[in-house]
Amino acid sequence: MAMTNRTELPLFPLGTVLFQGGRLPLQIFEPRYLDLVSRCMREGSNFGVTLIRRGSDVRSGRGDSQPDIFEVGTEARIVDFNQLSSGRLGIVVEGLRKFRIHDTWEQSDLLLIGEVTFLPEEPKSTVAEVHRGLVDLLGELMLHPEVQKLALDIDLEDARSVGWRLSELMPIEPEIKQSLLQMQYPRERLQELKRLVTKLRG
Repeated sequence: MAMTNRTELPLFPLGTVLFQGGRLPLQIFEPRYLDLVSRCMREGSNFGVTLIRRGSDVRSGRGDSQPDIFEVGTEARIVDFNQLSSGRLGIVVEGLRKFRIHDTWEQSDLLLIGEVTFLPEEPKSTVAEVHRGLVDLLGELMLHPEVQKLALDIDLEDARSVGWRLSELMPIEPEIKQSLLQMQYPRERLQELKRLVTKLRG
């Protein structure tokens, strides 16, 4: 019975972490990803973004192996695209549900496919008084021109929204962002972010 909720999802390993509701601009130039993007746009389907643990995302040939990736990633939906002057395709993806990878395999075109289960929605909770400073910090970050360009939908009263946006906008290592992604309780994530902010401010 446990197999019923597993689904196949094309994977896009990256050196960055995507959070629910987050927006990530990507440049697409490899044939396997150009094919993936055109298929997603044609069928209205999505793919998964996962953080690379070790190895490289770019494949120059069959001899290269797939990168080692973390087991938890985020489903991505294409929300915008444009042809870049470099000839590459530029897309913007938005984060949807989190998933856990159980198995992966490679297609003949080198595209990585994962057998995944989607994780339960995080419980909605308000921002506790002790985490108000994080809301102020997020308010400052939202004024940055690069952040404004992403046109993020942020709910400053929702502990999930505040935690997700701070996790992606703060200057912290991708592995730390991954551990924040894997947390299932918004207040636990805010507590960890508070600790990180204190550390960053030295």
